Amino acid sequence: MIEEVLKSKDYIDSGGIIIYPTDTIWGIGCDATIPDSVERIFKIKQRSDSKSMLVLVNGLSMLESYLERVPEQAKEILDSARKPTTIIYPGAKNLASNLLGDDGSVGIRITTDPFCQQLIERTGKPIVSTSANISGALSPALFSQIEKEILEKVDYVVQWRQDEFEPTTPSAIIKLSKQGNIIVLRP
Repeated sequence: MIEEVLKSKDYIDSGGIIIYPTDTIWGIGCDATIPDSVERIFKIKQRSDSKSMLVLVNGLSMLESYLERVPEQAKEILDSARKPTTIIYPGAKNLASNLLGDDGSVGIRITTDPFCQQLIERTGKPIVSTSANISGALSPALFSQIEKEILEKVDYVVQWRQDEFEPTTPSAIIKLSKQGNIIVLRP
């Protein structure tokens, strides 16, 4: 795994795009602070840039670096979560502006996947994580479900976990408003 992390790090550090396994489905990723890389992912996915993409971080301290503040409700949600949970937070900062919603919000998940944890640790950057598919197509729960067209457009395809046959599922998605309201978008 470490060899794949180091190869991926080189691509991420140079602004490249990778396809990689996450704690949920297979994703397309890049350094979440580089707008040009984020734009490339929108083009690869044939996705409107009005639809935001989520970001992976490796812990609460990194999360705090990319938000004006981490609401107490978020900490409670994360502490009680039984599956990977993405929270859409108000008040994003220090991220590529084309990752943010019109209201300045961003979806962030603290990943528990060992590969993702190591990649984020070694790059020191949050990583974009969006499903490795053309916008509107089924999200790939297995590597074998990723379309050839997508694989050919990225800079690197991670070789780790490609042979797994146990399908995974997307994360739960919860939105927190500035007023503290909690909205479950995907349980």
